[in-house]
Amino acid sequence: MRRPKPDPVRAGQESVWDYPRPPRVERTSRAVQIVLGGEVIVDTGDVLRVLETSHPPTYYLPIADFAEGALVPASGSSFCEFKGAATYFDVVGGGQVRERAAWTYPEPSRGFAELEGRVAVYPTGMDRCTVGGVLVTPQPGRFYGGWVTPDLAGPFKGAPGSMGW
Repeated sequence: MRRPKPDPVRAGQESVWDYPRPPRVERTSRAVQIVLGGEVIVDTGDVLRVLETSHPPTYYLPIADFAEGALVPASGSSFCEFKGAATYFDVVGGGQVRERAAWTYPEPSRGFAELEGRVAVYPTGMDRCTVGGVLVTPQPGRFYGGWVTPDLAGPFKGAPGSMGW
């Protein structure tokens, strides 16, 4: 499948089509907050984002910054060709449980060592996820964990018809 035509970039936006492949890890000054079951399970300014062509950023937060009991090790694993082997967590907050809704790379591949000790959370199923106070929309599809904010121009991988991008 051919690469799709990138959406026009408006003032104050960045295009996910300008992101690199292999992905890049970068620090952001924008704080992240996640709420589940009416409870703030993490609110941190120590935020890394992973940028990859056609994907909205995935945010990685220190495991230690999550509320006690918010991350419960879960079964299963997966493998990313760039970041390595991932393990999963159930996310718990306010009496709610979202199974396998977060993941970490216990021993990230070379070039991604900064992700060690950090976790990413699928925004789907959370009450609210914000970046810099801005509400996040989940990346389309059920596989990817990117966070869409109004400062991004797509189209985004995960939408119907994007499998071959």
